[in-house]
Amino acid sequence: MAVRRPSRGQKGPGAASFVVVTGLSGAGKSHAIRALEDLGYFCVDNLPIALVQTFADLSLHTPGGARRAAVVIDVREGRQLTGFPGMYRGLKKRFGAALRLIFLEAGESALVRRFSETRRPHPVAGASSVVEGVDEERRILRPIRKLSDHVIDTTALTVHELRRRIFEITGAAGDVAPLGVTLLSFGFSRGVPADADLVFDVRFLPNPHFVAALRRWSGKNPKVSEYVLRSPDARQFLRLTGDLLKFLLPRYIEEGKAYLTIGIGCTGGRHRSVAIAHALAARLKGVKGIQLRVRHRDASQGG
Repeated sequence: MAVRRPSRGQKGPGAASFVVVTGLSGAGKSHAIRALEDLGYFCVDNLPIALVQTFADLSLHTPGGARRAAVVIDVREGRQLTGFPGMYRGLKKRFGAALRLIFLEAGESALVRRFSETRRPHPVAGASSVVEGVDEERRILRPIRKLSDHVIDTTALTVHELRRRIFEITGAAGDVAPLGVTLLSFGFSRGVPADADLVFDVRFLPNPHFVAALRRWSGKNPKVSEYVLRSPDARQFLRLTGDLLKFLLPRYIEEGKAYLTIGIGCTGGRHRSVAIAHALAARLKGVKGIQLRVRHRDASQGG
């Protein structure tokens, strides 16, 4: 049994909700539960059926409970799975609209391909083939599928499309944490940051290091910043790069990306990259769905 706590940085839970995720092995249940986790659900994978009602009560009815919780139940439950329909009907009477059952399935060829790619044994197949295992699992889960509120066929869905479907079903897409965007200035002389997703090189801009009156200050100083930004190349770089990021950021959000680090480098990481990072941040403030911060790795270093 695996417990998944809500991801760091997400918004707190809203209306009470208890989601049961089930379906065929290889249909994407692990991706679905991760999507719910990102929405603030307290998630448990492979919880014994006998404990589901207790878990639901603790989550929804206990002061300080999770308020949003999800559980994965599937054929790993073994013989106890036959008790699921009766248990679920009891939960439905108790929790009503707060309870949802999501059933994931896929076509035979897609499931066989996925098991072939992962090289994992099918939980029902035993010594039989994957195809026989899939057929038997469909038969076992048929009574549960009939109870489901939502059936998702993942045959042609990407991971990101499945994630969006989960968000749509739960009606909680607005509760997803904003994309954390970090504008990170650095010096190439000290190496490119290992966590940078995108890197922009601004060493082509005029360097305040060679101006005696500016050398001692960082790019946060208004005079240094003015010196860097008055360059026509700097203004064009900000315009073009700002437009590029305004195009990219909504698409990263749609993809489900949680963090994005944009490295902006000059030689020492003290002047040009610092000034450009702050100027670029000002251009991105109006982008919806992001949480923006500026960080300087090498601005305090000499040279």
